[in-house]
Amino acid sequence: MATAIMVWLVAIPLLGLATGLRTMTPIALVCWCAHLGFLPVQGTWAFWTAHTVSVVVFSLAALGEYVGDKLPTTPNRIAPGPLAARVVFGGLVGAIAATALKGAGLEGALLGIVGALLGSFGGFTVRRDLVEHFGWRDWPVALAEDLITLACSAFALRVIVR
Repeated sequence: MATAIMVWLVAIPLLGLATGLRTMTPIALVCWCAHLGFLPVQGTWAFWTAHTVSVVVFSLAALGEYVGDKLPTTPNRIAPGPLAARVVFGGLVGAIAATALKGAGLEGALLGIVGALLGSFGGFTVRRDLVEHFGWRDWPVALAEDLITLACSAFALRVIVR
């Protein structure tokens, strides 16, 4: 019982939070977990995440996002377009995780969306403050954010697939 509560109230929102930091990393890791058989999505609407093409497409998108995030012309994550993508993908990874757990996809989506919004606005604020107020260079902060995103996504998925 306690583990189920932790999955729903911690792991799924954490997956959404990671999506707020980097849109494509959590969905790429979800696809890897499904493809390798750790995330049981066979026979559900989320079956497509286990296909090789999904793994390749989302992994390449995640790698591209790592590069694009460091460019000076990249818009802020809280601009309407990037924020909408984070909300959509946060809801998607939450729904996939919930479906794999035989739970309600809508509840998972809502938890993922809340996490994505927290990650988007929180990540924007922390990164901005570290750069502006402390005088840190943006590139190392962005690289640390990449690593945090990977760690949060991996931890959340480890809890989900236990």
